Amino acid sequence: MIAPTAAVLRDRLRWRLIAATATPVDATGAVDPDVLAGYLRGLVTDGADALAVLAHTGRGPYHDESTRDLVIRCAVDAGVPVIVGVGGRPGERTDEVSAQAVRAAALGAAGLLVFPVDDDPVDHHDALWRAAGLPMLAFDLYLRPYPEPALAELLEHPGVAGVKVARLHDALACQAALAAAHRADRLAVTGEDRMFGPSLMWGAEAALVGLAAAAVPVTARALRAYTDKRYDQFLTASADLDRLAQVTFTEPMEGYVQRMLWIAAEEGRIPASHADDPHAPALPDGERDRVLRVAGCR
Repeated sequence: MIAPTAAVLRDRLRWRLIAATATPVDATGAVDPDVLAGYLRGLVTDGADALAVLAHTGRGPYHDESTRDLVIRCAVDAGVPVIVGVGGRPGERTDEVSAQAVRAAALGAAGLLVFPVDDDPVDHHDALWRAAGLPMLAFDLYLRPYPEPALAELLEHPGVAGVKVARLHDALACQAALAAAHRADRLAVTGEDRMFGPSLMWGAEAALVGLAAAAVPVTARALRAYTDKRYDQFLTASADLDRLAQVTFTEPMEGYVQRMLWIAAEEGRIPASHADDPHAPALPDGERDRVLRVAGCR
C-alpha cells in the first residue's frame, strides 16, 4: 500500500516534465547563486514543471553539503516541486545518504531521487523514508540497474512514489520496469533520453531527463503532444528530440553533461565561464560545434 504522501507526489508529477538540471560551476568548481538561480528559473519558464537537482546530470555525488544546500534552496525558490538526488558515491553508507535526505526535507524538497545501491535496496530506501519522511523515486540507472525481482519488491515500499527508468538502450529492460511500476500503482517515469518517444508509448507517464537541462522546449513539446493525444505533432516533436539526443547522449556517454552545458551557455542560460563540466571525459575535436548546430544554436 502506497503512503498518502507518496501518492500525492505520484499524482502531482503525472504527465509532468521534470528537468534533470546541471549544476553550473566556475573554473574553481564553485557555484554562483545568481547564475544558478537564473538558470533554474529559465528552465521553469521554458517548460519544466519540476526540477530534479543533484542527480546524475547535476553531479550530485561530487558536491559537498554546503553546495548541496545552496542548490536545493535555489531550486525551491523557483516555485515548482523539487526532487533531490541522494547517494551515488562509491562506498557511501546508508546513514550518510539518510543525512542528505533529512537536509533535503528541511530545505523544502518535495521528494528524493535515490541513486541505486547494490546491497538490499529495500532496506536502504526504508532507512531514508524513516529518517526524512520524503516520498521517493527509485532510480533504475543503466550504470547500476536493478534486477527485475529487486525492482518489483522496491516498488511495493509505501514511501516509493515511482521509478525513473534510465536503461539507455535496453528497450526490453525499459519496458519491463515501466510495466512493473504500473503493476504496483506507482508512477512510471521515463529517464530515457535516447528512447523518449518509445518509452511514452511503452507506458511512461512523466519524464525526468537530462535533455531538459537545456533546450527545454523541444522536450516539453514532445511530452505535451503525447499527453494531449496530438499524435501527428508528437511524431514531429519526437523526431526533433531524437536528433538532439543523438548528438548529446552518445559516446563517451558521460560527456552528455558537458554537451548540455554547451547548449545552456549558447542559449544564454549560463555564462560561458560556468559551462565546463569538471568531471567530463575528453571529447573529440569539433564536438561543440556539431552539438550546437543540431541544437539550433548555430
